[in-house]
This record gives sequence, C-alpha cells and structure tokens, in this order.
Amino acid sequence: MTQQPVRICILGGGFAGLYTALRLSQLPWTQAEKPEITLVDRHDRFLFTPLLYELMTGELHTWEIAPPFEELLAGTGIRFCQGTVKTIDVGARQVDLHTGITLAYDRLVLALGGETPLDLVPGAAEFALPFRTIQDAYRLEERLRQLEAADTDKLRVAIVGGGYSGVELACKLADRLGGRGRLRIIEQTDRILRTSPEFNRTAATRALEERGVWLDLETTVDAITADTISLTYKGSTDTIPVEVVLWTVGTRVVEAISGLPLKQNTRGQLVVTPTLQVVDQPDVFALGDLADCKDAEGQQVPTTAQVAFQQAEFAGWNLWASLTNRPLLPFRYSPVGEMMTLGIDQATMTGLGISLDGSLAYIARRLAYLYRMPTLDHQLRVGLNWLAQPLLTALAPK
Repeated sequence: MTQQPVRICILGGGFAGLYTALRLSQLPWTQAEKPEITLVDRHDRFLFTPLLYELMTGELHTWEIAPPFEELLAGTGIRFCQGTVKTIDVGARQVDLHTGITLAYDRLVLALGGETPLDLVPGAAEFALPFRTIQDAYRLEERLRQLEAADTDKLRVAIVGGGYSGVELACKLADRLGGRGRLRIIEQTDRILRTSPEFNRTAATRALEERGVWLDLETTVDAITADTISLTYKGSTDTIPVEVVLWTVGTRVVEAISGLPLKQNTRGQLVVTPTLQVVDQPDVFALGDLADCKDAEGQQVPTTAQVAFQQAEFAGWNLWASLTNRPLLPFRYSPVGEMMTLGIDQATMTGLGISLDGSLAYIARRLAYLYRMPTLDHQLRVGLNWLAQPLLTALAPK
C-alpha cells in the first residue's frame, strides 16, 4: 500500500507564503519524502506590493506586478486553492475554507499577512480607501477617473499616514493629477518616515515640497464623511472638504488567527521561535506580518516585505529539514537597504553603503525588484517588456 505523502498547507500567497512554497518545490526531496504542498489565498493573483503604486501612474500594468498563481506555480507540483480561511483547528490539524473545502495537514504555514483597520475613526470604514491590494488600487483608479472626467478645478486628496505607503502614494498621485491635484499627508507624529534613514527622509521631504504636497504633522483625524475630513491640531479642530481620503496606517492580524489557541503578543501576532515555528507548536510555522519574530541574535525583526522574503527562504528550508531529519536553522535577518518611489521615474534608496536618489535610484530600484520577482519565467517576461518599452515608445507615431 502506498504511504500517504506528508501534507504541507500554506495559508497566504504573499511574499511569505508564495516564496515558501516555491522554495519547498526547489529542495532535493527523494520520491518517498516528497510532500503534497497546497497554497491557499483568497485572491487568484500574487501581488508584488512594493510596485503597486506604479499602477496609479500607468508606469506598470497588472500582469507585471500581479501574475496569476496558476501561472507562477505551473510545473512546480504545488496545488493552488483559492478561498478565504474560515477556521483553523490545530488540534485536528485541518483548515476549513468558506468555500466548504476542508484541508488536512501535517505541517501548517501561517502567512496570511494583515489587514488595514478602518474602524479607528468614525466614517473611515464607509468613506476612506485603503491601499493594500490590487482591488484597492482598482477602486482608487475608478474614483480618480470619475474625478478627472468631472469639470472640477481642484481634486483634493487627503492621505492618512506619513509612513512609506503614504509618502509614495502622495508623490505618485501628485504626478498623475498635476496642477489639478491638492494633496495633503496627515501624520500624528512630528515627522514623516520616522524609521527611515535620514538620506531617504530628506529626499522624500524634498520630493513632496516640489510637488506641493501639504504636510499636516502632529495632527489626528477625528471623523470622515463623503466629502470632508475633520482634523485636530494642538487642540483645534478644523473640517475641510476632500474628494478622496486614503487610509495607509495600521495593520491588524486577520480574524482567523486571533482566536487560535497559540501564544500571541499584545498586538495579536503569533510568537515564534527563531526557527519560525510557533511557540509550543513545532508543526506550525508563522511568518510575515502576523509573526512576532526575533532572529538568531535575539533582535526583533520588522514586518516588511523584505523580511517576509527572507523568512520564506528559512521557512522552506526548515520545513524540509523537519521532514528529512536535518537540523533547523535560526532565522538571520540581513537588512539590504530601503527603497521608495518618489514619483514618476524617481526614487530614493540606501543600503550596502550606497545612497541614491532621482532617476538612478529609480533604475536601481526597478532592477532590485525585478530580481526578487517570484519565478525566472516572470522575471524574463517583465524584464524584456521593460527593455522593449523605450524602443516601442520611440517608434510610436507622434
């Protein structure tokens, strides 16, 4: 009788989940050891989130930054299952999806990421737009098209949050809207990009100033309506008209994780060992936004795409090691720098002893992200398209 292969279930198809699955498919399994790998995601496409902003300016297209999972997983032996997680039973070792499908597992990888909390301010859930998924980008695109088609002198956009996402969005939208745009960033602390290197913060501040983006620092949001936002600065509240409110602050662990009988921190993240296994649950791995992780040196690691990309390498190896009687490796985070887009054909980056901004940083950022795209086939398709675009543009009839 043929023995049932070990079942590995990976929940979440972002950087953490998809790259773990791909890593597993590349490792040297014997025929007897080869597991059955299932990747679950509620969407049908992977999203290369750092390049999501380029959709707003037409610099990139959906197929480049959001290829279908079926396309990426072709030939890998990995099964893709589209669905939303309903419940996870770690005792019974099974996952129930809202589609009615039940998945049994021997090893579980939790990489569901987080979601943007929109219940922190009255009116945010009804009237603010998050910017986290491809669907969010489509909703914003549709709203902008409606406004651009209207006979309106000013298109007023308020962006809540002066972190990376808020700053990158502000620069892209300012370039897209041009003289019609009236953009402001609302940040409750006394500066934007608090965790960013000084070089990048300075470049970003300059880029915002050049584009006329207003900064409301030390300001909180009290309420949002269909066409206004109420702001409080030093005890004084002002209500101003807006056409669009974008919400870029906060991350909340998804509901399917919060009720699990697993060790969590005060933010609801799962506490993991340096090998990325959930404390007291060695058959369950957690990484990405939902993991409270300290690396091999005991340093707390941030919840960024860069970290998730690196964790996936270790998670894939450690899953393989746990099934082939090899030692597991503690996660070692290697910061390789920070990159931000600051408008069309503009960026800033620091890392590995190099600091760049402007068009050179834009090219370096593109190449770095091209290298990190999930499969060689997709890298080649996108890279060839990027090389061809300048030539096609030059040959196009004027």
